[in-house]
Amino acid sequence: MRYFDTETGYLNLRVPPIVFANVHAHCNTANPKAPMHSANRVPVANSLLAALPRKECQHLIDELEQVALTYGEVLYEPGQQIRHVYFPNDSVVSLLTLVDQHQALEVGLVGREGMVGIPLALQIDISPVRALVQGTGTALRMKAAPFLKVLVQSHALQRELHRYTYTLMAQVTQTAACNRFHVVEARLARWLLMTQDRMQSDDFRLTQEFLSHMLGVRRVGVTKAARALQQNKLISYSRGNITVLDRRGLEAASCSCYEIVKDMHESAEARQSLRQITPLVPPKTHAHFT
Repeated sequence: MRYFDTETGYLNLRVPPIVFANVHAHCNTANPKAPMHSANRVPVANSLLAALPRKECQHLIDELEQVALTYGEVLYEPGQQIRHVYFPNDSVVSLLTLVDQHQALEVGLVGREGMVGIPLALQIDISPVRALVQGTGTALRMKAAPFLKVLVQSHALQRELHRYTYTLMAQVTQTAACNRFHVVEARLARWLLMTQDRMQSDDFRLTQEFLSHMLGVRRVGVTKAARALQQNKLISYSRGNITVLDRRGLEAASCSCYEIVKDMHESAEARQSLRQITPLVPPKTHAHFT
């Protein structure tokens, strides 16, 4: 396994992530008395999996394994075969596009709301981006072959992945516009809010070198933007450790892209919940005679 050295900007080798025993997850269910193996059970923090009905979710359980993802770890490289999909719990993964084979720019961010490896859900097993662990934590991992098998059988999983793919596309397109038109300080505020949402913590570790790659700017630009946010008492930033002090102030300092992507995600979730409550009824048809 490779990881990204945030100090040097180089990829290095590392030992594989820690793998725990197959887990048995809590899923959305109307039957809480259904049998489960409580000794190996862990709560599902990933909202995509948690939204699945128990019958649909149970097909995933035996193939899921909990793994530890470490800050700077590379899950995929562009052009590399996708051998696993990941459902983050409390970890965060950045999706980066590479320019001239060495410069990187973040185009997407995946946390507990989604899945890393979306191309596989579209029957494409090659990654177009570098998937880089931004926030240390755990994820539920599944091999590609069983994932594709379950995907064919589970209509609920298909619906959830379609919904999430839509919101991820919205995030990617909005991020592209944001990187082009908005100043670094506003982009940094947006990016910190997105990270906080996914890690559900006010404290996280992000070095200047790492942030420069995420935002596509030089380290001096990151320093200037972080200093401005710190002077306004919105964050504290020391030796790569960031603490969000004023969430509302950070939202005010952020560009509108944060709210746009957040609203799209919430609207998609609301529409999906409505479909689950109210089944779609096909319109009546009328025969026409000539």
